[in-house]
Amino acid sequence: MSQSCDAFSPPKPMLSFEEGASALLAAVTPIEAIETVPLFDAPGRVLAETLIARRTVPPADNSAVDGYAVRAADLVAPEVRLPIGGRIAAGQMLGRPTRSGEALRIFTGAPIPEGADTVILQENARLEEGSVWLPVVEKGANVRPAAEDFRQGDVILTAGKRLLPQDVGHASSAGYSVLPVRRRPRVALFATGDEVREPGGPVEPGTIVNSNSYVLHALLRRLGCEPLYLGIIKDREDLLRDALAKAADDGVDAILTTGGVSVGEEDHVKAAVEALGSLHFWRIAIRPGRPLAFGRIGAVPFIGLPGNPVAAMVTFLMFARPMLQKIAGCCPAPIQRYPVAADFDFAKKAGRREWLRGHLADQDGRLVARRFPNEGSGIFTSMVASSGLIELTEEMGSVKPGDIVDYLPFSELLGV
Repeated sequence: MSQSCDAFSPPKPMLSFEEGASALLAAVTPIEAIETVPLFDAPGRVLAETLIARRTVPPADNSAVDGYAVRAADLVAPEVRLPIGGRIAAGQMLGRPTRSGEALRIFTGAPIPEGADTVILQENARLEEGSVWLPVVEKGANVRPAAEDFRQGDVILTAGKRLLPQDVGHASSAGYSVLPVRRRPRVALFATGDEVREPGGPVEPGTIVNSNSYVLHALLRRLGCEPLYLGIIKDREDLLRDALAKAADDGVDAILTTGGVSVGEEDHVKAAVEALGSLHFWRIAIRPGRPLAFGRIGAVPFIGLPGNPVAAMVTFLMFARPMLQKIAGCCPAPIQRYPVAADFDFAKKAGRREWLRGHLADQDGRLVARRFPNEGSGIFTSMVASSGLIELTEEMGSVKPGDIVDYLPFSELLGV
């Protein structure tokens, strides 16, 4: 990372969601390190270099079906009887040109021999003593032409793409057995708080179970990052400072914490971060999501998420996720938003972007957005019971049934 320590400083006191997200992206740069991995290990990785096809696919005209290869000029209405002059399976060559007035038994994927230009589906043919009766079909029927997919020298995949299974198959057909990919981002993660306990142990009065770290760890893994979990750090400035410094010294690409980023007497993250770098509390007009903290530990980006579970997950998805995608060298597509009618009332003031939890439901043959009834930031059941977020933009006021809202499915937000 090459930016100065004030790169996370907000451009003005109150930011819109779009301004905050854009400023955060502008403050980081992609990882430069490149690795070469075999195709089996490539899914989910970010392609580091644009791939050029090393071969043409398909390399020659071939049959799209099992049937009979012929010259279209030999077909006469209503049907014609032709002798069967040979047999061609996938991976085989006839070894000679097609003769005028013959049919060649051919199978799916087999190369079309020189002279033939049409394939008739076997279900439309009638065999008779070494010959076959064939109907008239259009010239070129059932023939897959050479280079129908791509030609040698074509661009098949561009740098910055997170590789899907189909991308890996595409690369293999283009002649690649290994691929250049960006190194996975290493992200340090820890929770803060004297009251936070790991799951599975005794639950003492006044304590809470550490669920945030496990949600965030899973989100990081889903993004293709390598999480470095540092556990729960007590509310002591020296302990927090030591944990942050160790993470930065270990060569991580980002540091992510949850809790302890407000301005209370027991919230020591601010002082610990400022002792090692810089920290900015951004006032962003969103809900849920305050407080949010951004800064650097030395040159390493730092994000402090809220302690409430819903707020922690939502702000990760809307802010940390795109930032980490950029660090990974990924060129993500914008989140797909689906406009649907609301089937609920909700009191909202204009000027703030809000995300409700909910799902789509069928209402008289059309899809509508139905919100989870409890909007508390500590009600994580709302995330489990919902299939996405309902986004209410800054210009919207209170919502009435029938109003159009944007629906953001978790399948989009949790995807890569």
